[in-house]
Amino acid sequence: EVGIMPESSTILLSNNENGDETRVDLGVLEVILGIAAKKVDGVNEMRGSLKSSIDKIFGRSNQGKGVSLTNRNGNLIADVYAYFDYGVNVPKVALELQKQLGLQLEQMTNLKLVETNIHVVGLISEDDKNNTKVEYKEVKN
Repeated sequence: EVGIMPESSTILLSNNENGDETRVDLGVLEVILGIAAKKVDGVNEMRGSLKSSIDKIFGRSNQGKGVSLTNRNGNLIADVYAYFDYGVNVPKVALELQKQLGLQLEQMTNLKLVETNIHVVGLISEDDKNNTKVEYKEVKN
């Protein structure tokens, strides 16, 4: 019976016959993909913010990241948590997000995302931008 390998926080980009290898931390890729996601038309912002990063440093609870990558045996799965602009075509924006993040990752690392799950956390109208945002929690059965 094969034991399940612990999921690694780094992923191998390349290695050679001398045993040299290049690895990248998934956290770095998450930040870069989060920046790329915010550039997609219709995406208002990502879940998590500078404030939540500061809270994390001081041990307070973190609301979660905008992009979370999972490495399953060298296969990368992205979970993207975004606020969309109110009134956009949600499936169209989600498809564009999937496309852009896949391109960004492949350009930088030659890695492919085998799965890109888009979680629309909320819709933000122009009026909401000036008010406090409400974050909806996912309810699991």
